[in-house]
Amino acid sequence: NLNIYMKELKNKNPQELNKMIAEKRETLRHFRFGTAGAKAKNVKLSRTTRKEIARMMTELSIRKHATK
Repeated sequence: NLNIYMKELKNKNPQELNKMIAEKRETLRHFRFGTAGAKAKNVKLSRTTRKEIARMMTELSIRKHATK
C-alpha cells in the first residue's frame, strides 16, 4: 500500500506535488480548527495527513538534491 503510494508520488511533477501539499495542509487546517471544542470523528486523520505531507516534501527534496 505504501509502496504504491510512493510510486504514484514519483510519477507526479513538482507542480502537482506542491498543489497536493497545499491541499493536504488545507485539509489539516480544517481538521484542527473546524473541530475545536468538538470531538473529532476520525482521530487518525491528522496523523495520516501529516505523514502524507512529509512524504510529498521528502520526494520534492530528493528530486531537488538529485539535480545538483
